[in-house]
Amino acid sequence: MAERLRPSDAVAALLVREDGRYIMQLRDEKEGIFFPGHWGCFGGAVEPGEDTAEAMRRELHEELELEPGKLTRFTQFDFDFAPLGHPKMYRLYYEATVSDAAFERLVLHEGVEMRAFDGGRLLAKERVTPYDAFAIWMHLYRREGR
Repeated sequence: MAERLRPSDAVAALLVREDGRYIMQLRDEKEGIFFPGHWGCFGGAVEPGEDTAEAMRRELHEELELEPGKLTRFTQFDFDFAPLGHPKMYRLYYEATVSDAAFERLVLHEGVEMRAFDGGRLLAKERVTPYDAFAIWMHLYRREGR
């Protein structure tokens, strides 16, 4: 029997290299996670009582050994899980620039692979988790939307 997925409040990072490419994680092919085998943003669950910025820093350290400088809140998606017997949950996106030197020092501890993508190519050619794809689309076209 498949493991039941449990939604939770989460943070995710739009990690942008100096040249504008997005650093993404290829998610494991395993039961018990949302969208296995898809490219997604790094991040994870917010622990009870944890500040979202602290959660983002913790997740980036655990998953990549990244100590991000400035984290800028970008957007938040709210999901109503009431039809499934769960409360409303959020996925909060932070933006962080990753220098070339910092990128070379990253150590992948979660997922199958890490890669930097041109945003347009990523959205057109790769399997991306739907909510992360929408956040990247918003980020790519934020200047046009103003």
